[in-house]
Amino acid sequence: MPNEGSAYKMSAQLPPAQRKLRFGIVGGGGGGFIGPVHMLAARMDNRYELLAAAPSSRPEVAIEAGREWFLSPERVYSDYRQMAAAEAARSDGIEVVAIATPNHLHYDAVCAFLDAGINVICDKPLTTTLELAVDLVRRVRQTGLSLFVTHAFAAYPMVRQARAMVGDGKLGNIRLVHVEFMQDWLTRPIDRTGDKHAAWRTDPAKSGLGGAVADIGTHAYHLARFVARQEVASLSATLLTVVPGRRLDDNAHLRMTFDNGAQGTMIVSQTAPGNECGLRIRIYGDEAGLEWRQEEPNYLRFSLQGQSVRTLARGEAELGTAAQRMSRVPRGHPEGYLEAFANLYSEAAVAIEARLQGLAAPVSVECASVEDGAIGVGFIEAAIKSSQTGGSWIDPRVRAMN
Repeated sequence: MPNEGSAYKMSAQLPPAQRKLRFGIVGGGGGGFIGPVHMLAARMDNRYELLAAAPSSRPEVAIEAGREWFLSPERVYSDYRQMAAAEAARSDGIEVVAIATPNHLHYDAVCAFLDAGINVICDKPLTTTLELAVDLVRRVRQTGLSLFVTHAFAAYPMVRQARAMVGDGKLGNIRLVHVEFMQDWLTRPIDRTGDKHAAWRTDPAKSGLGGAVADIGTHAYHLARFVARQEVASLSATLLTVVPGRRLDDNAHLRMTFDNGAQGTMIVSQTAPGNECGLRIRIYGDEAGLEWRQEEPNYLRFSLQGQSVRTLARGEAELGTAAQRMSRVPRGHPEGYLEAFANLYSEAAVAIEARLQGLAAPVSVECASVEDGAIGVGFIEAAIKSSQTGGSWIDPRVRAMN
């Protein structure tokens, strides 16, 4: 097997768990995609034990999912509010819950579990309105609980390496940030021909006022902020709906100005034939540039001005601890989306376990926080407002949570 003798060490990963966290999930029943991803990610590093779920509001679907997930029948619910109350009353009740539902249910579900004293990992976007997102920031701060948002693309090892290199000044002063997320799955009007995943994502009542800009634009926006280590001070957006009859945007084009004066662009599309999950970020400073692509996640392109372009590989001994901590196997053994999602879950577990013990987290935890979730919703609303006013420049920063 290649590279078994490399200098890569598993000890660079997160500190070991003291025990498994008692875990539950809302959503994920009835053939959904993201629910099983949550459960796989929670299991991968053996830090969680799935004990309870509200897989669906339809009792028959919830019961069947409970059987498939080997849950005790008394801990399978068809109402997340009932689940929150019942689990909070148990001495062995869950300590953290994943919210894997359509967007319009996020706020109420998160509130139910925060009110019950249970930590939360929530899909993005955090809520359908900025007012609700800011309220969740307030609730989390008041309760002292943890709430993490599933921007799992930021948990790839080479994304962490890119962020560390920017922080270490390897690129010099950041000048340009370009990010894109290109997909093709909504090129046809499948939202009107029976695809339930497409149907709710293009329904304002369930998705919120943003379509592609909310569904994948929030990922691109978070990645740009995360790697560049800068907030966006102003943006100009054009949102388009290219499939006739669709009620929400399926394309977005943005210009951005960052706090340090760097200029940026974002292109988002779900109607670009030939693109599967084309998330890419390029960052250029006055000394060097970086490029990372989600479809080739184990590599980072690094170019110092005047020198040959280098390709850094996940698992190399020279990489920083931020990247090595997110890696599981030596280079040459591919790691991908599920491992990145598991990295997010494991970082969250470290933070939650420390909080339950009244301690500070033993390592820096960089997975997206409730504040990051609110910033993402602020981005959606700013992009919509800008597009509605002819691409006017809007400040997307969320000052209400400061």
